[in-house]
Formats: sequence, C-alpha cells, structure tokens
Amino acid sequence: MRSAIAAILAVAASLVLVNMLGVAAAEAPTTSTTTPVRTLSVDGVANVPIAEGANVAAATAVYREGMAAAVADGQSKAEFLASKTATTLGSVQSIVEGGGYIQCTGGESGYAEYQGEQPDFGRPAVSSVVAPEAAGAQSEAKVGKPPAKRPKKKSKKKPAAKAAAATAIACTLSTDVTLIYAIS
Repeated sequence: MRSAIAAILAVAASLVLVNMLGVAAAEAPTTSTTTPVRTLSVDGVANVPIAEGANVAAATAVYREGMAAAVADGQSKAEFLASKTATTLGSVQSIVEGGGYIQCTGGESGYAEYQGEQPDFGRPAVSSVVAPEAAGAQSEAKVGKPPAKRPKKKSKKKPAAKAAAATAIACTLSTDVTLIYAIS
C-alpha cells in the first residue's frame, strides 16, 4: 500500500514538474526576430454595361467580367505606385470583393430602374437610383394627393431616331475589388 501511494505521488510530482517546464518553455522569449511584411493596398474599380432585363446567369457573367476588370485596374494602380515609390511589387497577400451596384440612365426622366435579376454581389447592393423629381412624386402619391391635371398640349412629332434615343435605357454594373500586395 505504501509503495502504491509513493508511486502515485512520484507520478504526480513528475507531471507537475513537466507541466511547469512546458509552460516555461512556451513563455521563453524567442531568438528569431521577424520583420513585418510591408504591403500596398489598392482598390480596383470597373464599370461594364449590362442589359436592363438580364437574367441571373447573364448578370453573374457581367459581374465576373467586372471583377476581372477591377482586378486588372488594381494591378495597374499597384504597379504604378510601386514604380513611383522605388519599391518592388510582390505577390498578392489578400483580395477583398467589394461588391457592386447597377445603375440605369435614360428613359423619359433621365433615370431608370434596373429590371433584371441581381448577381451575387457579396454584400447588399444598390440596384437603382430614382430621380429626385420621381421620388417627390412618389411621396406625394403616398400621402393621397391626386396628381394635378394639366391641359393637353399639342405635341410636335419628333423624328423617330430622336424619340428612340430619348427613351433608350442604358445600364452599367459597377464593381470594386481591394488588392493587398507585398512590397520590398
């Protein structure tokens, strides 16, 4: 019995001693000194046309085209900045998808709402911009005021090309990608 107790105490003492040595070794200062990696961060941006009524597959293809163009823009900016600061551009350390949005212009008011499906922008996106006049008209309609009646004017016929140009809607997908490069 005494030998069993002595053996248990010896094992417990050795475990405590090993544990203390392990903690001491982990807390010991390291001899190697590492210098932090110097980096250069740039935002690449791109604007690409998108059909007003694009489906998900088409919108996603355009978004990826935009991200590729944004990466190329970011790389160009990084190379320019590295050359102006006498540094050497290293490998990409980090890439951050910045999202995007779709904005349409044209139509009768000059602004139009995007009618297609959204690609996965990676974060909430703004899909359209409403003209201030249109926003004011919408808020008036919600209050319950009837629209003011205007006398009918005789309209002059516009040439077909000008009429089509005035109502044509053009949509642009904008995207942003942040690139972080190592520099030396």
